[in-house]
Formats: sequence, C-alpha cells, structure tokens
Amino acid sequence: MVEYDIKKGWFKNIEGDLLEKMMAEVFGNVARKDGALVSSYGVLESVTVRVIGKDKLELSTANRAGGASDEEILDSKRRLNAFAERATGFDAKARMKRAQAKAKSGEL
Repeated sequence: MVEYDIKKGWFKNIEGDLLEKMMAEVFGNVARKDGALVSSYGVLESVTVRVIGKDKLELSTANRAGGASDEEILDSKRRLNAFAERATGFDAKARMKRAQAKAKSGEL
C-alpha cells in the first residue's frame, strides 16, 4: 500500500464517480469493495484505490501468481503508471521525488 499526494486543485478530476470511470478506462474493469475501487489488468491481480482526502489517495496492488512475459509485465506497469498519473496529477518522476523528500524528512 502506497499513499500518493494529489496535486493541488486536481481533486475535481477524480471526485464523485470520476475516479471510477478513469479506472474503467485504463484497466477495462472496476468494482466497488469495502469503500475502495478494485480493478485488475495483466499481471496485476488487483489494483485497489481509496481516496483518503482531497490531497491523498492510497493505492495497493497484488500480482498474479505464475509466469508472465516481459511484455505483459511492462504493459501492466505502464497502465498502472498511466492511471497513477491521471489520478494524482503527478508523473512517475514527480511522485518519486515527493516520496524521496518525505523519506528524508521522516514522514514515511
């Protein structure tokens, strides 16, 4: 489980049922379970997202057991990164920099 910051002013893009629609567009499926949105794609057995507040969301993944081709792994990772970028407003590089800054300051 990883907490991601949501870009200031970005929450309007995911509030209500917009995040659910976004997940369906990216992964092709989505379901509500225990207050979270759950999807799956490729090697990702489950992608679970929960909005914590207007500035944070929680994302966790579980991988499918068994072998997978390199292309399937890369495709799944690309989809997950695309979703995280669309949901938070930050690309992978910005998300990594923010996580490193939090780790340095002891917030993680």
